[in-house]
Amino acid sequence: MINNEQKIYSYIGLAMRAGKVVSGDDTTLKELKKGKISLVIVADDASENTKKLFKDKSSYRKINQIYFSTKVELGLAIGKSPRAVIGIRDKALASKITELM
Repeated sequence: MINNEQKIYSYIGLAMRAGKVVSGDDTTLKELKKGKISLVIVADDASENTKKLFKDKSSYRKINQIYFSTKVELGLAIGKSPRAVIGIRDKALASKITELM
């Protein structure tokens, strides 16, 4: 039986393969400001400054933001080194991930 956490990793991987993921603080922030992000995922073990920054920027722009997993796990989900923040561009995938939370 696949649990919700595994489903979320699957959706993140799917979004990555579809080219609908941006990762890393700077890139995600830039795309968020342009209004191209539908969901911001921040690692539970991200720094307090990073969490606050993305909480403030996301809520100001009325973009959903969730805390999920660790930096290492988020990095593995997208096939990269550890990432504190990733942004999902696709609205449908973003809503499905939010629904699973």
